[in-house]
Amino acid sequence: MGDRLTHECGLALIRLKKPVEWFQSELDDALWGLRRLYLLMEKQHNRGQDGAGIAVVKRDMPPGEQFIDRLRSAKRGPVERIFADALGPASRLASADLRRMHPVELKRRIPFLGEVMLGHLRYGTHSGSGNALCHPYLRRHSVASRNLALAGNFNLTNSGDLFRRLVALGINPVGDADTGVVLERIGHFLDREHDFLAGTAGPGSFRNLEGEQLASTVSHEIDLARVLRRAVETFDGGYVLGGILGNGDAFVLRDAHGIRPAFWVEAPEAIAVASERPALCVTFGVPPSAVHEVPPGHALAMKADGRTSVERVLPEAAPRHCAFERIYFSRGNDHEIYEERKSLGRNLARRVLEAVDWNIERTVFGFIPNTSETAYLGLLQELERLSAERAAGELWSLVRSGKATEADVRRLVHPRIRAEKVATKDQKLRTFITADGARKDLISHVYDITRGTVRPGDTLVVIDDSIVRGMTLRESIITMLSRLDPARIVIVSSAPPILYPDCYGIDMSQLGRFIAFEAAVSLLAERGLGRVVEEVEARCALQADLPADRMRNEVRAIYEPFSTEEIGAKVAQLIRPADLRWPGRLDVLYQTIDGLRAAMPASTGDWYFTGDYPTPGGYRVLNTAFLNWRRGDERRAY
Repeated sequence: MGDRLTHECGLALIRLKKPVEWFQSELDDALWGLRRLYLLMEKQHNRGQDGAGIAVVKRDMPPGEQFIDRLRSAKRGPVERIFADALGPASRLASADLRRMHPVELKRRIPFLGEVMLGHLRYGTHSGSGNALCHPYLRRHSVASRNLALAGNFNLTNSGDLFRRLVALGINPVGDADTGVVLERIGHFLDREHDFLAGTAGPGSFRNLEGEQLASTVSHEIDLARVLRRAVETFDGGYVLGGILGNGDAFVLRDAHGIRPAFWVEAPEAIAVASERPALCVTFGVPPSAVHEVPPGHALAMKADGRTSVERVLPEAAPRHCAFERIYFSRGNDHEIYEERKSLGRNLARRVLEAVDWNIERTVFGFIPNTSETAYLGLLQELERLSAERAAGELWSLVRSGKATEADVRRLVHPRIRAEKVATKDQKLRTFITADGARKDLISHVYDITRGTVRPGDTLVVIDDSIVRGMTLRESIITMLSRLDPARIVIVSSAPPILYPDCYGIDMSQLGRFIAFEAAVSLLAERGLGRVVEEVEARCALQADLPADRMRNEVRAIYEPFSTEEIGAKVAQLIRPADLRWPGRLDVLYQTIDGLRAAMPASTGDWYFTGDYPTPGGYRVLNTAFLNWRRGDERRAY
């Protein structure tokens, strides 16, 4: 994927099972939890580079002392900056103090030393940048158990409707962005839980309690799952939400379809949650089998007193795990994801060989960018197997006919796949520091080529994980690869063409920016089918005011006249730079939907390829995106 997309954020949560004094005496490391939070976030740095933040709850602090706080940064290297500040006070203490100082005093000296910690890595899908937009968000209250710090990996399609519902409840939230709305809604039902437990409708045994005793009892009895059931029942979107209360309670909630990933592990010292399984394995030194997936529609509820449960919060729904998470977003060192990406490459091998007429002697295979390397390995392995199988058949046929020669044996006994690293990315080149007029020139130099890997007359096959907007291919990669002077370039996408907008994680809700959509519209015009666009617009306009659950995918008609091969051929024309002097042939070959599903059968969240959305809000976003495109409106479609 050459085009930069903002997408899935990263979540990390740690709830210590032991008091700070235990870590002082048993592990000689009072900062054990904070260091684990740093590792958990650093191992997920791929999930957010626009900012980061942490929140901490310190238990058993005396009245009047700070017990909940947060730290956020939107500067470059935000994780390092945050933990330099969080761990900085510890560097000014002697080792003996860290081992022997009373935990309360130690927590005074080190403000972010606590028992419950929440971390977040941000990829902003909209709303710009800055510290104020970084999670966790914090809702303060004078009652400890009413304080709430919230962070998440989520997009909601109906945040505007949720905002209006809050206003109807008499709440005046500031802004209607997803995070603020979610914070206020969960906070509202957290308040309702307190009122219920302390009021006449609550447990009868509470009615004779008052003051500190009542507050302590209510805090102990808060039902986190009940709060969340009431708060999120009208949410439409994909989400994993992590929250910590000022009393030390914590929760992680996953949407009903399991669109966003969440995993948790229980170690002797702590319970921890992360967006990616390998981060937990590395941080806590456990095998993958010890890491559990938070089930879709469930909450992992962690009470301050050590009670932990996994409870259903949302009605059961069909699993729709995000396929892009597996294709591109998550780090590839998860064993399951690694094998799935290899399968994506394997499933393309026969079509690639057919595309080059099985002429492996004159074909060079490479990959770009680095995230495509695993699919490349799978492609190579299957190319080798298929080529060996074909060569063995040819050789056996020659032997049986008595026509085999020594030259035939040498040629066919071990067919060689010409695998080369034809390009590498210059990680130090920063194109964003340049004005728009010069940026295109810099983009063309982001990748370095390895000259000598391609001979005159060769075909160059390069696998990419996906093709979204085609901008980097057009502005950089095609020109760069053409300098190797192949006779032909074949760009192979391990993902099918992206035809529809996403509203659950990836920042790609502007339909007109998709190169495959541009290709389909161009084909309609070329074939005298321009009326299809007008018909789709009319049908989208008719359903614009309908409830989301009554909307249909009318945009599908734009693509119906064409095969994936026809779309790929047109994309190849569109990504070829107008000023390119290279005379060779350029082709684009896409993964099929069947190939995708065979590679990752458990990840059926493929709406950006198929237009089959998991929630009603997705169809509203699609409808809005198409109408926005027709009006030349560049706004986000939700």
